Amino acid sequence: MTRFTGRSAIVTGAARGIGAAYARALAAEGAKVVVADLNAEAGEEVAKEITAAGGTAVFHRVDVSDPESATALAEFTVAEFGGIDHLVNNAAIYGDMKIDLLLTVPWDYYKKFMGVNLDGALNVTRAVWQPMAASGGGSIVNQSSTAAWVYSGFYGLAKVGINGLTQQLAYELGGSKIRINAIAPGPTDTEATRTVTPGSIVKDMVNRIPLKRMGTPDDMVGACLYLLSDDAAWVTGHILNVDGGQVFRA
Repeated sequence: MTRFTGRSAIVTGAARGIGAAYARALAAEGAKVVVADLNAEAGEEVAKEITAAGGTAVFHRVDVSDPESATALAEFTVAEFGGIDHLVNNAAIYGDMKIDLLLTVPWDYYKKFMGVNLDGALNVTRAVWQPMAASGGGSIVNQSSTAAWVYSGFYGLAKVGINGLTQQLAYELGGSKIRINAIAPGPTDTEATRTVTPGSIVKDMVNRIPLKRMGTPDDMVGACLYLLSDDAAWVTGHILNVDGGQVFRA
């Protein structure tokens, strides 16, 4: 398929895991991809892999918690590819996340965490929306999580915020012909999840999932590409669970 031929896409947090899978899939469908991440070594490797496979990709280092860095990412993309058509806000502190309670997590860490995991999506969206609108519109996908509907401390709180941000921005961006939606993955087998979540907890989660397995990064790709593409031309403000049936919600 070539749904994204001639279009540009930024994927933040694309140096590994689900973000890297999104970047590769977009490039495979013709998009010109900016692999955006703090991890320059891993991000450059993903961009090289995409190029070697016949796609178009470049790496750009970004700290999504810093509005100036987000603006520089948008300016780089416009200079490199002539505009911005699509954005995936995937960057997050996760693999090396502290495990603590909302009641006791050190305040400085909490603020840093939210600066990336919640404010980061807003920073990058604020940076790209005007060039995206100038190109006639576009689409954005935020990375949420089913953690928004179960107890998961400040990580879950950030994902609740991502859901609300998605819905509020759908209203603000609609007049500029920009759609914004979110994907809420369930437990997903990535290096980061294996680092954060003890095996016994993973086993218990899998037993509770109707489809009886962990998700994979590839399980998320179809939903992301659908929401970004013209196939979802009348879909905005939607939170799409991709979770094997983990969470039922009205």
